[in-house]
Amino acid sequence: MRILLIEDHRRLAEAIAEGLDREGFGVDVFTTAGDGEAAARTLCYDAIILDLGLPDRDGLCLLKALRVAGSSTPVLILTARDGIDARVSGLDAGADDYLLKPFEMKELAARLRALLRRPGAVLGAVLKAGNVQLDSVGRVVTVNGLPTSIPRREFDVLELLMRRAGQVVTRTALEEKTYGLNDPVLPNALEAAVSRLRKHLPGASAGVSILAMRGVGYLLTEGKS
Repeated sequence: MRILLIEDHRRLAEAIAEGLDREGFGVDVFTTAGDGEAAARTLCYDAIILDLGLPDRDGLCLLKALRVAGSSTPVLILTARDGIDARVSGLDAGADDYLLKPFEMKELAARLRALLRRPGAVLGAVLKAGNVQLDSVGRVVTVNGLPTSIPRREFDVLELLMRRAGQVVTRTALEEKTYGLNDPVLPNALEAAVSRLRKHLPGASAGVSILAMRGVGYLLTEGKS
């Protein structure tokens, strides 16, 4: 799950990114409205965390611009502005949730998961394919009801493939969901992650296969290869 964080307080932004990483989220951080808007328009994020007190433009103006442009990405406002009027203004501008500073990281992560479980959002119900079940909230994969440990990168790849089971998922879509803009990504990093996943699944007796569609991406199907 990729999150866009637009927060101008660098130390806070770094702390949020590290905390959400431990909760299983990948985070891209930007400190200005201009850079954050460019990222939101270029890449596909699962949710946006938006500070209102940005140096180049008020966060509410950025939020309104994203909604006018047609973005339906869930937005959680993170701000020190208290009072009912401030919260109403944020929600009326198109925000999906509102969290006051200071806050606990566990609450921020829980609110993000709640947003992503809403109808039409990225989390939804537990995913199933063959004898494989993936809980994207608890980040647990089970095969025939037995838990199997899958590292974060491989988990993210498997989640997206299971969400689109029976459909080809492009390399670009997988890379955007799995690696952040600032992550050091080697040329064959995605192939390596898929290769490790393909070795792990048969070892766990998983009844699914990952097929490589040369030059396009990957396809998850039920049944062993």
